[in-house]
Amino acid sequence: MYVLGISCYYHDSAAALLEDGVLIAAAEEERFTRIKHDFSFPDNAVEFCLNTAGITPEDIDYIVFYEKPFKKFERLLLTTLSTFPKSWAVFREAMVAWFNEKLWVKGEIVRKYPISAKKVLFVDHHLAHGASSFFASPYKDAAVVTLDGVGEWATTTISKATADWDGTSENKIDVLREIKFPHSLGLLYSAFTAFLGFRVNNGEYKVMGMAPYGTPRYKDKIHQVVDFASDGSFRLNMEYFTFHHSVKRAFGPKFEEVFGPPRVPESEFFCETTHPGKSHPDWDDAYAAQCQHYADIAASIQKVTEEAVLQIAEEAYQLTGSKNLCLAGGVALNSVANGRLARESRFENIYIQSAAGDSGGALGAALYAYHAVLGKRRTFVQEHSYWGASYSRDYIRNFLTKSGIAFEEAKSLDEQADWMATDLEAGKVISLYQGRAEWGPRALGNRSILADPRREAMKETVNVSIKFREPFRPFAPAILEEAAPEFFDDLGDPDGNYPLRYMLTVYPIAEEKHSVIPAVTHRGGTGRLQTVRSEWNPLYHAMIKEFGDRTGVPVVLNTSFNLRGEPIVNTPENAYNTFSNSGIEALYLENFVVRKK
Repeated sequence: MYVLGISCYYHDSAAALLEDGVLIAAAEEERFTRIKHDFSFPDNAVEFCLNTAGITPEDIDYIVFYEKPFKKFERLLLTTLSTFPKSWAVFREAMVAWFNEKLWVKGEIVRKYPISAKKVLFVDHHLAHGASSFFASPYKDAAVVTLDGVGEWATTTISKATADWDGTSENKIDVLREIKFPHSLGLLYSAFTAFLGFRVNNGEYKVMGMAPYGTPRYKDKIHQVVDFASDGSFRLNMEYFTFHHSVKRAFGPKFEEVFGPPRVPESEFFCETTHPGKSHPDWDDAYAAQCQHYADIAASIQKVTEEAVLQIAEEAYQLTGSKNLCLAGGVALNSVANGRLARESRFENIYIQSAAGDSGGALGAALYAYHAVLGKRRTFVQEHSYWGASYSRDYIRNFLTKSGIAFEEAKSLDEQADWMATDLEAGKVISLYQGRAEWGPRALGNRSILADPRREAMKETVNVSIKFREPFRPFAPAILEEAAPEFFDDLGDPDGNYPLRYMLTVYPIAEEKHSVIPAVTHRGGTGRLQTVRSEWNPLYHAMIKEFGDRTGVPVVLNTSFNLRGEPIVNTPENAYNTFSNSGIEALYLENFVVRKK
């Protein structure tokens, strides 16, 4: 049985395909169209999934959409009418978008694919989120917490989930608590994202990167605009926000009265914490003080978010009594909050799926339909994230040859690992393109830019000369799974710690290792690590091991293989273009290497 899951029309459109409940392929549409966060119908991602499985559209048994459009339209209609006439622009824009395509998803699917309308199913947005984590996890039961901007009406849910692995229990996710729009932790964080000069649904991770350079001195002010209860529930004071009736701004004049004028988008950022000793070449005391103010606001909203997530998790623990937690939704990509959950919550096990945001809804929709609607027994656990597109060595050789690009060819995995370790040890920045692309927003060794973590200057080199992005943005340490407890505190046994595999948690780096791996030690002494095991990625593991054998440091600096504003590379052609247009010194395409002259 083939079940195809689809998410689209908001951001990060995607498709995922199951064969008898087992994931075969999953990818975001942006990887094919090269439009970052592409929200259009995922025609290319669907085609990729079918081609990977070797099937035609006629072979699909069910197509499942990740939310219920009419319920979402109801929310938009009632919200705009309740805030009319301020919401006139929102109403006009929504009517055009929804009556053109968003309301008629079933009709569009039936038009595109030869499937009966009865075989097109719809799943509530937050159930799709929850299923994307729980039904991909190894747990028989779990507390499921979903946190995002908004689905149809829900913004936060706590559920109890059970699974049929052996025929003794029913597959179900029962919602126990729900918080509805406009009260949203995701939209609260997004309002501050916009205030700090970043794009909503794109720059939230930049706020997280800015936060360590500030002090959370404005927590009390944030509590003026949102009230939190001891049971984890919360309510936004909507006098400060405009996202419910404006297409242009997420916050209003009262918000600015509390926090001051917003940061100018794309403006330069420097302060004492980013440039100690006033080392920035264009230092200006007044401007630096203003930047520090924004860093303090970023630190404050980050801290408030962490505390809210911990409160919600505690309520979930008390309601369900489960020792397992499954987390999903855009807020589940907040790796600092996830790290605190792992260290401070009462849950023994935590699972977060690699595509925790809206793209993961495609997988969740398919999994929910297969297990909870059709009642099929579970047989699948998502052990890694390599579910995207790949290109053969013959394809890559032909591309390089026809393009007149000089290359060398490694004769074995060990030889390639040796070459890569040699480059890193020599201080070169390299890129690795191999196998199937990662599913989700993190590059995990198949579409990665890599550098020596022992060289502190690599932070500026990769940010400025390679990625062309803000200098405060941190990098991730990729580390051999077996070596992780030596370098990170409070980690415990990394075996079975799934968020570590997907670079979704931040842990403290052991103090004596700060000076050993300064390029990946975030301000405050933490790191968003990825643990690497040979069975998931043999070449990546072999390269890090070889580098570790030579240097005593089984860690590499890892960041996604893309330039600022672009999706992660998908094809060999994408990879070569990014290599050519940046300061990357060596491009490893499978077992071929291309070097700058």
